[in-house]
Amino acid sequence: MRLKLVGLLIILSGLSACSTTEKPIKKSDNFSSSANALKNQATNAQSIYQLAVNREGADKIQLLYSARDSAISEKNWPLLEQIGSDLELTASVDQTQNRLYIAYAQKQQNKNDQSLIILQSLDGQLTQPEHFAWHQFLTASIYASQNFPKKAAPYFFRASETSAKNNIDIPQLDQQLWDNLKQLSSYALERFNRGSVIQQGWVNLALYHQVYAGSGVELDQAINNWRRRYVGHPAGAVLPKQDENFVELAPLNIDRLVLLFPQSGPNERLGDALKAGALAALDKQNINEAIFIDENLSTADIAAKLDQINPDFVVGPLLKANIDKLTAAETLINIPTLHLNTFDGDTISLQHYYFALNPEHEVEQALEHFLAMGYQKPMLLAPENTNGQRLVDFFNQQWQRYSETKPQIGFYENNQDMPKTISSLLEVDQSKERIKTIKALFKQEVESETRSRSDIDVIYILGDAIETRLIKPYLDVNVSTFSERIPLYASSKSHSKQIDSTDKGDLDGLYFTELPWMLNSQITQHNLREQYNLLWPEQADISQRLFAMAYDAVLVINDIRQLSLMPGNQFSGLSGKLSVNSNGHLQRVLDWAQYTNRQIKSVQLKTQRPVPLFMQSASGVKTIN
Repeated sequence: MRLKLVGLLIILSGLSACSTTEKPIKKSDNFSSSANALKNQATNAQSIYQLAVNREGADKIQLLYSARDSAISEKNWPLLEQIGSDLELTASVDQTQNRLYIAYAQKQQNKNDQSLIILQSLDGQLTQPEHFAWHQFLTASIYASQNFPKKAAPYFFRASETSAKNNIDIPQLDQQLWDNLKQLSSYALERFNRGSVIQQGWVNLALYHQVYAGSGVELDQAINNWRRRYVGHPAGAVLPKQDENFVELAPLNIDRLVLLFPQSGPNERLGDALKAGALAALDKQNINEAIFIDENLSTADIAAKLDQINPDFVVGPLLKANIDKLTAAETLINIPTLHLNTFDGDTISLQHYYFALNPEHEVEQALEHFLAMGYQKPMLLAPENTNGQRLVDFFNQQWQRYSETKPQIGFYENNQDMPKTISSLLEVDQSKERIKTIKALFKQEVESETRSRSDIDVIYILGDAIETRLIKPYLDVNVSTFSERIPLYASSKSHSKQIDSTDKGDLDGLYFTELPWMLNSQITQHNLREQYNLLWPEQADISQRLFAMAYDAVLVINDIRQLSLMPGNQFSGLSGKLSVNSNGHLQRVLDWAQYTNRQIKSVQLKTQRPVPLFMQSASGVKTIN
């Protein structure tokens, strides 16, 4: 059975998201008015296109974008293909995305061979997740429409995995994937029953529908079991309405809880901090038994203890190596688990969640603020080590999804290297050389002042507390008095309650993200903080943060399933506002604070959810609420 072609609603809400991917043209306000005035003269896609043909430069590209949007709305596929061909001749256009448009237009005209040639030519060029997801979806749709369901299936699976992992909305993906699976034999489905948990969830659901097709009661029971195992799976969107009764939104009933923390070895002190936080939270939970197990035991010993205890939920392990070993052995596969770190492999169960004090969360939060403020040229300062490189790479990767500009990057090897790095990035050294040359031309004294570069509009420091206290004065000295003061930001690594007790002066004006537990003005549980300070007055910063993490982990587990099924819901904890993404990872939104007059005050900073270049409209809208 042939699949239906994507209809108008899909085009407008889906590929129109895909259709508005071209990078907005940098233009002045006069240009925008000019392009809009021209566009207003036209009544349809063809007339807008004719206006574009008679223009040059940026005006032409802007009008082609508008004609493209109208062509999709009008389902004028030949014109859409022609517009794509015209845009191919322009170097400033995102050619990967433009070729996806052409392939889509050809597919809609049943030029499937030509469309596949373009899609195959893009292999290896799909660096953005949105590009890859739509590429896989279009390829799968072509194969499915030609009655090649087995050939289409892997592409559908990859599109589903990528869209789920990156929160990309592709209308009709789930329904087309499901329709395609229903055409496969049970033998073919069994061969696909491997790989990621997303793929296995799709295949198992299709198998249940085949095996129990003649028995409504058994099918309902099978789907009920499927929902319990694959909580939050995208296939839930295609189940019949009557099956929705099996969604379990009530809080989890946890009678017996296991906590896997390091209780031996070099990380024992980290385990002690986690244990303290968990015990504090257990006072507020209705859990009959809480059993602590050393995560550094062998896999066999942990498995034996779990079999004996038969827990309802597990929190931990903390160490990535231990998460890896227990995942490889599938020790926790049938137990709902909240791991206390990230996991880089394929999730083996949708009942598994991952909670980490991940610095990438803070980098992403800062990036969203920079975009909301309209900053175009950020400068990053980071230590030249593995962690510094990782965070810079993450910022770069995310920034390129939303902006055409490139951040300026400065790595420093040590404290002595900082002045040179900052001076070079701000081009102060070049200014000094120019002053030296001018003075050599005149015998008398020349009044002069060094000037720093003026295109940098925000600086983000990724150093620790000691490094930040050395970097900030260098920045204050080297930013030219002729320039507006460049706003300075940092992550929670820059903040130390221990160091701040004696030294805040050099950080005046610096904004930073931090856990609410670490900010006196943001603490709502004053009694808990007072008790903590009384018991551990000299506790290290990392121990305080792990205490907050374990406290939140124990409190959030009752509601974690609802959070995963209801995107946008948040849990307000000591470690920030927590939500669960479609990949089972807990996301954190931290508080903002600023050093002011040797004090730390909480501040509310503007943040908007950015729109990827892939989905930005021809009107140049950059962000949405």
